[in-house]
Amino acid sequence: MKLLDRIATIEPLRDEAMAAARERLDALTKPPGSLGALERLAERIAGITGEMPPKLGGKAVVVMAADHGVCEEGVSAFPSAVTAQMVHNFLNGGAAVNVFARHAGAEVVCVDMGVASNIDRPGLTVKKPACGTANMTRGPAMTPEQAEAAVLAGIELVGELAARGVGLIGVGEMGIGNTTAAAALTSALLGVPPDVSVGRGTGVDDAGLARKRDAVRRALAANGLSPAGLPADAGAAAALDALAKVGGFEIAGMAGVCLGGALYRLPVVVDGFISTAAALAAARMSPLAASFLIASHRSEEPGHSVVLDALGLEPMLELDMRLGEGTGAALCLRIVEAGVDILGSMATFASAGVSTKLAAEASEAEAGAGA
Repeated sequence: MKLLDRIATIEPLRDEAMAAARERLDALTKPPGSLGALERLAERIAGITGEMPPKLGGKAVVVMAADHGVCEEGVSAFPSAVTAQMVHNFLNGGAAVNVFARHAGAEVVCVDMGVASNIDRPGLTVKKPACGTANMTRGPAMTPEQAEAAVLAGIELVGELAARGVGLIGVGEMGIGNTTAAAALTSALLGVPPDVSVGRGTGVDDAGLARKRDAVRRALAANGLSPAGLPADAGAAAALDALAKVGGFEIAGMAGVCLGGALYRLPVVVDGFISTAAALAAARMSPLAASFLIASHRSEEPGHSVVLDALGLEPMLELDMRLGEGTGAALCLRIVEAGVDILGSMATFASAGVSTKLAAEASEAEAGAGA
């Protein structure tokens, strides 16, 4: 498989750059570790880029859109037509993610990964293998070939962005029905029951929530996916198989973006539950990929915390958000830049002429001895 060959080339974080970042952070005019998660983030980005200080370059929020056959099961409060309507909204600059991206100085890259209708608009990137997935409660959502093509499309997009100077990517999505697919993928990979993985998504009522949970149960059964989940060491092919059976085109594309970040050595900021489920699929295909990912926030979807914990990611924000689109990722781009800028712009004790605690204690001890 072309995909499996590519991800086999992913390399770990650069230890030398991380050590240099840690040394620099400890020399800055602050108590060691006093900037908390920002210091851990800066150190990791040095390891991602292999540079000290890291140079991030331009910023982009990738919003991948696709439709889902499982909507036939009444799992959403909105009709599938909203997916295409929101794509037009993204392209017009009127969505929440556009607002937050403008604040961050980032471009929004809208990608048609599998919208049911064909949209002909300037500025839209089209990489879809098909016009929407099949109904996963009756069999696989995607063919193996479609799933692999979607993941490769995400990797290819990262390469295209990197080639024109983008060094920091946020990733989000749009797709009516995709919280159901993300929940099914979470259950398939981690073995958590639908009562844990399924949330209200677009705001379904109790009856809608029951339909979503039932749809996930039936999807897992129809595709022969074990309620115990997929063993962590099952391998890339098994993870791709689960993604094909109960995922979505935009979820597979976002998994590709996460893998692309690792391949092209740039950080990827993941958004909420759906993009984090995609990140989980990427990490199951290549465990090294998780190190290149940054969690933006913790959403209200119950499955999100489960997936964050499985990935070992620490979210930067908790704002009770559940919109998707890449909104949380866009909000955090400036935070990521601030963490990195500490390494390049903040003064050291030596350069600022500020005494360190140990130096001050030594000086006091010397003065006392002289007396």
